[in-house]
Amino acid sequence: MSQATLNLSRARHSLAPWARITGLAVCALLTLGPVIWTVSTSLRTPAESFDLPPRIIPTDPTVDSYRGVFEQLDVWLLALNSTLVTALIAVGQMITAGLAGYAFARLEFRFKKPLFGLVLATMMVPLQVTIVPVFLVLKSMGLTDTLLGLIIPAFPTAFGTFLMRQYFLGMPKDLGEAAMLDGCGPWRTFRSVYAPLATPGLAIVGVLAFNYHWNEFFRPLILETSGQNYTLPLGLVSLQGNLGTGSISVVLAGVVLSMIPAVAVFVVGQRPLREGITSAGVNR
Repeated sequence: MSQATLNLSRARHSLAPWARITGLAVCALLTLGPVIWTVSTSLRTPAESFDLPPRIIPTDPTVDSYRGVFEQLDVWLLALNSTLVTALIAVGQMITAGLAGYAFARLEFRFKKPLFGLVLATMMVPLQVTIVPVFLVLKSMGLTDTLLGLIIPAFPTAFGTFLMRQYFLGMPKDLGEAAMLDGCGPWRTFRSVYAPLATPGLAIVGVLAFNYHWNEFFRPLILETSGQNYTLPLGLVSLQGNLGTGSISVVLAGVVLSMIPAVAVFVVGQRPLREGITSAGVNR
């Protein structure tokens, strides 16, 4: 290898870390930019929100917009409804995904592969296609305009089933075989052996379910009509006012308040989320 080629190779290796750092910094700026602007605007006065050119740091920060959110909305009721709905959905999806994933990974039964393919196929069906049949079923059961009508249909999760199946496939079969030799049935083997080892995978299902359904807007919009059953994203729409005449500072202050629980859950569940994604991709 010539000296010029060697020097070029060294230059490329020395520039590679800086190129990666620069790329990551640009991606972080593009991702966090709207969030920073949202927080900044929520601390401005309504008049300052439309200044041109816009300034990232408010000249006269104020929390009046946050007071306006609590004056115009029953934030505590909306937050309670959202917490109840999302928490129960997250727990329900962890249970159904764990059971279904274990069945598709470790149990043998007829039509297992076609059934699993059918489960995966449901991921390609948009929610807007199934919302009308779901609404009619819930109406016949008297569950429209209730929180249960939001919770129960969200228990099945195709993605969670796929994730947990991959997670269980990555576990040694010897564990289940040893448990069966000790007299454990399929349920006892799942509950005592596989479920405790699948905690990181179940955590990722719960975290993703919480973050998705905390911000869900479409289903509550269709299924809920009474203000007492509104979730937080649905209630925030009223801050826009008639024909969008509401204060943008107040609207974005409500958005910032709604982001706090989702960010907190993500921060707390970041480690099991990372471990679950890594482990789910490992297949024996």
